[in-house]
Amino acid sequence: MKQTWRWFGAADAISIQEIRQAGAEGIVSALHHIPTGDVWSIAEIRKRQDEVSIKDGQPTGVSWDVVESLPVSEAIKSQSGPYREHLDAYRQSLKNLAECGIHTVCYNFMPVLDWTRTELATRLDHGGTTMSFDLIDFIGFDCFILERVAAAADYSDAIVEQARERTASLPDTGKTQLVQNIVAGLPGANDNWTLGEVRSHLAIYQSTPADQLRSNLVDFLSEVVPTAEALGLKLCCHPDDPPFPIMGLPRVMSSQADYRYVMSAVDSEASGITFCTGSLGVATSFDPVSFIKELGPRIHFAHLRNTKRDGPSDGERHSFHEAEHLNGDTNMVATVHALLHEQIRRKAEGREDCIIPMRPDHGQALASDLERPMMPGYPLIGRLRGLAELRGVIAAFEEVHA
Repeated sequence: MKQTWRWFGAADAISIQEIRQAGAEGIVSALHHIPTGDVWSIAEIRKRQDEVSIKDGQPTGVSWDVVESLPVSEAIKSQSGPYREHLDAYRQSLKNLAECGIHTVCYNFMPVLDWTRTELATRLDHGGTTMSFDLIDFIGFDCFILERVAAAADYSDAIVEQARERTASLPDTGKTQLVQNIVAGLPGANDNWTLGEVRSHLAIYQSTPADQLRSNLVDFLSEVVPTAEALGLKLCCHPDDPPFPIMGLPRVMSSQADYRYVMSAVDSEASGITFCTGSLGVATSFDPVSFIKELGPRIHFAHLRNTKRDGPSDGERHSFHEAEHLNGDTNMVATVHALLHEQIRRKAEGREDCIIPMRPDHGQALASDLERPMMPGYPLIGRLRGLAELRGVIAAFEEVHA
């Protein structure tokens, strides 16, 4: 697998030089400053490529290999407003990326939220920190801070009562921090988002069942995949994070069955999967080896991170935290081995894309991470540890299968 690293551009406190020292071979990035629904111009794409590849007039040794993400607008997801214009812009952005030599494009189809955590820096026994999702805290936000209409009906009476008691005991500063942590997963959000603005975003999907959102996803792919095919691009859909309904929002990419349906509905190698073991692994039913055996040919990008279910659960909704890469609920060694076997199979078939790009994804904040700014979930030392562990698993496999 090609070992890549996510970089957020000039806003990222981690430098390309540090990323190279961590052992990464390529960069995963996006043009976050361009409003969703607008075209990514060739000039802006090349500017980011130069930021990645050249430093002080010298080559850095890495290139921009994977786009994460070319965002799908809420208009497209909901098929409302200017969604036709946004589809045209999306296709043009794909053409411009291909013109610049970038051929792997990750996206997601999560309404409103990119990801959701209730705590961005939970203290661990070893002194580091990690991101976590506490179900009771989240239900407290949903029912008693956001006060979403009929929110309590989504949960069991017992856990709603626990959430009521905990929320009542929070000081105003604690409630404010909880809101800010959850709002951090809203694309483009910042501390200035009000609860009213969150409610207005959620209202777009108030009467949208999961089947309708799934149909909209298939429609989106039917519109853009022919362009991707013609350009030799690989589109890869990231799973829902977490993989269960939240705040009344429909979820359509949370399981192996979800991916099976969408991959069959638009049956093209250009339409594929971002295989995120951290997101999918929150579900107790997730079997990574089974997933890869069935859908491996459509995996175009892998996020290798681990989560650990902990604390209260309510049906299929679970509390969890970001675990060490080799020490969570997902058997990462078996997962990596299955992906490497998929690469061997592809090579035997003569596929040009026999090498799957992967990145260590989230990491725990360790050592000097605790003393420097970072994007939530994206520390230097924590991800360096994760990448080193994954590289060890890969090296051991390659030694046996040389």
